[in-house]
Amino acid sequence: MGYAVLHLEKAKGADSGMSAHIERTIHPDNADRTRTHLNRELIQFPEKVGNRTQAIVHRLETAGVKRKIGTNQVRAIRVLLTGTNEDIKRIEANGQLSDWCEDNLQWLRETYGEKNVVSAVLHMDEKTPHIHATIIPIVTGERRKAKQQQEGKKKYRKKNLQSVRLCADDVMARDKLKHYQDTYAEAMSKYGLQRGIDGSIAKHISTSEYYKDMINQQESIQEKIEVLLQQKGEAQHQLKQVKGEINTQKLKGAAVNATTAIADGVSSLLGGSKVKRLEAENGQLKQNVEGLQQQVKTEQAEQKKKENRHASEINKLGLKHRQEITQYDEKLKQIDTYFPDVKGLLPIANQCREIGFTEEMTRQLVNFQSVRFRGKLYSKEHREKFKTEHSKATIERNPKQQGKFHLCIDGMPILEWFKKKFQEIKEKLSIVPKEGDIPQKGIRM
Repeated sequence: MGYAVLHLEKAKGADSGMSAHIERTIHPDNADRTRTHLNRELIQFPEKVGNRTQAIVHRLETAGVKRKIGTNQVRAIRVLLTGTNEDIKRIEANGQLSDWCEDNLQWLRETYGEKNVVSAVLHMDEKTPHIHATIIPIVTGERRKAKQQQEGKKKYRKKNLQSVRLCADDVMARDKLKHYQDTYAEAMSKYGLQRGIDGSIAKHISTSEYYKDMINQQESIQEKIEVLLQQKGEAQHQLKQVKGEINTQKLKGAAVNATTAIADGVSSLLGGSKVKRLEAENGQLKQNVEGLQQQVKTEQAEQKKKENRHASEINKLGLKHRQEITQYDEKLKQIDTYFPDVKGLLPIANQCREIGFTEEMTRQLVNFQSVRFRGKLYSKEHREKFKTEHSKATIERNPKQQGKFHLCIDGMPILEWFKKKFQEIKEKLSIVPKEGDIPQKGIRM
């Protein structure tokens, strides 16, 4: 029996970087592109909401949160739901994957509230199928860190306990995390998955840390530069949208101030918390763009260094190759100087092997040793093998051409010997050759 895997992680801002990973606008190296079409969006977005990032913002704006949301406040919680690789593959093979997804969604809605579960995506293009869910930590009830009434001090007036607020600390409380693991394992037990060891010292690494490690292992720096440039473009696009929203809100506030007697109250309503929130997001996006620009410069500099090292290695290899060629040329010159017969004997050695002499017999012949033999020799001109019972082969210098040699059989050049043998075969077959006759294919001994 394998383990049910549940991992929660806080996310700040609109979490657009993780949205790019989940929605595959940026394709990670550990994902199989041929299986990406199998990924599934398990939750339908509200009207006019097109992606996970917009779904996070939509929930925050429609939840009724009255308190200002801080710039660094956690707005969403990433939830990873999966199991041991072999068990999830088994669930898929048994045709239970859709039921498993539905049970995961039911557990998420029952645990965190249906409206708080804004996104859930099944990834099938990585090694182990898993679900990336996103919950918004909208809660009600008394704050965990509320002041306690103390004797002798002014009483603390509690706020309305039913008011809606954004509080990731309440959702991620230590006792609740343990409860999540217990109830999730119970929900997954029907699929043969059990809870991990309670109190284990094993720690999860964050999703962002995992993919950071994957990027550091990439062999091609150019691919990382393209990813960063794409993120930069998305950030600039979001920055432009936020600026437009800020300008729209400010224009609304100015128009109201000019046409109504209750300008201060309306200005506070339209130009207050929302504009400040948008301005804060604007500042954060600017920082993100600057960080991405610096990252791109760093990666480009590293790419340049690698290209320079590569060019240096190529130059070294080229120099070494030229040196080897020079050495070979020098050796050939020495051979020509000190062993002038080698150049003339090489074609004779090839001829010996072609007509049927063994390597040992060829070695003896090119050392000007005579070789006695019997058997068949092949004539390429006659396309025939000629048999002899006792012959002697030698290599003789060509008296007409200095540095040239020819192979002799029984004292005559090999071509003449072949011609003589061919003539003997014709005579045996009672064929009277005419002058200029061409040997016919198919004659056999």
